[in-house]
Amino acid sequence: MAKHKQQNTSNFKKTVTILLTLILISGIILFIKIKLTEYIENEMQREVSEVLDTIDVPSEDITDNGLNPTTERMLKLRELQKDNADIVGWLEIAGTNINYPVLQGEDNDYYLKHNYKHEYISTGSIFLDKDYDFDKPSENLLIYGHRNKVGLMFDELIKYKDEAFYNEHKTIRFTTEKSDDTYEVMSAFYSRVYYTNETNVFRYYNFVNANNELDYAEFVSNAKDVSLYDTGVTATYGEQLMTLSTCDYTQENGRFVVVAKKVY
Repeated sequence: MAKHKQQNTSNFKKTVTILLTLILISGIILFIKIKLTEYIENEMQREVSEVLDTIDVPSEDITDNGLNPTTERMLKLRELQKDNADIVGWLEIAGTNINYPVLQGEDNDYYLKHNYKHEYISTGSIFLDKDYDFDKPSENLLIYGHRNKVGLMFDELIKYKDEAFYNEHKTIRFTTEKSDDTYEVMSAFYSRVYYTNETNVFRYYNFVNANNELDYAEFVSNAKDVSLYDTGVTATYGEQLMTLSTCDYTQENGRFVVVAKKVY
């Protein structure tokens, strides 16, 4: 009887050991799979950020007539648009890793998880709000982007929380097929996605098209009021705005936002 009991105990221990070993192996496999996926996606994002440099365009097509010059970057973007018409621009902040095509889809969901090649990727693309109308054009280029653990995508946007960083990175370059423009940073602030029942809050993410001059002025005033520091920059009705938005992990549904205006 005692021998039989000892055997059952031994079998139970073996079973537990096997199960724990299987769980450990499964955990290791899952960890490796996650890290491998992260590595592959990071390499995909690095490739995206460098794709413009791989495109050659005829130098004779570059013009500088002083009125409406055609830059090399504009020509490269036009070539890139042949692969995907959803590419509406190229965004760059010099001295950072922010150097990406900007996509615009029929909704604000698709490019959350896809790159410009229509490949699935968890960190998605930098993309323009679906409501922006280039034909009008709309008053505010509202551009979204994920953050990335290794400093890719919009991860470095959070550095604008420090005024010293702003002082070294005051301008943003945005290129479309028709223009190659510079935007000056006006404000940087923390925000979040507010509940529908919350009142007297600044829902910056609702502003793409101004209903009138007052609507525009209210947005600019709110952006300046919540800014972490005074840039000394403001905007008046008729000046093109740009709002860059990414996640902030210090609060629930947090966001970090940079607002800029077109200067030339």
